[in-house]
Amino acid sequence: MSFEVARKVVDYLTENRELFSEPSIVWDFIGGEPLLEIRLIDEICNYIKVRQQEKHHPWGASYRFSITTNGILYANPAVQRYITKNHKNLSIGLTLDGTPQKHDLNRVYPSEKGSYADIVKNIPLWLKQFPDASTKVTVSSDDLPFVAESVLHLHDLGIRHVSINVVFEDAWKEGDDQLFEEQLITLADAFIDQELFRQCTCSFFSETIGYPRMDNNNWCGAGRMLAVDSEGNFYPCHRFTPPSLSRKKAISVGNCFDGINLNRLRPFLSLDLRSQSTAECVECPVASGCAWCQGANYDYAETQTIFRRATNLCSMHKARVRANNYYRNRLDRILHA
Repeated sequence: MSFEVARKVVDYLTENRELFSEPSIVWDFIGGEPLLEIRLIDEICNYIKVRQQEKHHPWGASYRFSITTNGILYANPAVQRYITKNHKNLSIGLTLDGTPQKHDLNRVYPSEKGSYADIVKNIPLWLKQFPDASTKVTVSSDDLPFVAESVLHLHDLGIRHVSINVVFEDAWKEGDDQLFEEQLITLADAFIDQELFRQCTCSFFSETIGYPRMDNNNWCGAGRMLAVDSEGNFYPCHRFTPPSLSRKKAISVGNCFDGINLNRLRPFLSLDLRSQSTAECVECPVASGCAWCQGANYDYAETQTIFRRATNLCSMHKARVRANNYYRNRLDRILHA
């Protein structure tokens, strides 16, 4: 993205308060790898701060910059200068998938060399600067056998909060749900036996999953979290950009030059549970916590619709619920003994 495009985007968002009336904002930089362009990001953030103040915009007192990085360049001097300058209003999420074996299954250089060693050396600095930060872990079929040991490994590194989820794509094989449940039960036992639950969290375990849905809300914020590509095109979220779709053409809802096309955006604002789910999903007794991705829904639908929920995660969610029930029941017995 050029600075000229970024400036146009910032101007459009700050000048159209009737369209963007939220009292706070997160300016999120994702890629690719954002830290490759830290000088550009620094320039953009400087401009954002100036424009928010010039416009006397409420965001000037309530904003955050957010960066999702693979962590390889984290200790780079330019990156560290940016962090020092913006730390008060900055969040940085670092992607480390777990053990070296699990991480290096997917996160490799063009030479196919694994990236774990180059990232893990930056973890102490990252945690010193953001002690409550969470890493982002993604699980697919091939790395299911490493789930438990990977979460425990991340906690051993000092990462207290592990945000982890399975992929939304149609990537699961027969028996994966059983293996997933076994891994989560192993992890649950370790959390309890080692008393990790007193200071650590893993997003696979929650008190709010495994119940009937009592609301009709959409799962994600597609249509309410604007994404912008390098050319200044707007999308309902980053999962509708060209690099994120494998089967369908991207859906743009405008651009920073002509503005948002409300007619293109309106269908996304009408999305809810019932408008895109089958009766089986709506009435499922363990529906709470069952996630879906609007972009994956669109990508896997047989037509161009966004109102067709992909159910690739059904068996994996039910396996998670069973393991979560095991964890909660065992933990409750210990805490209330």
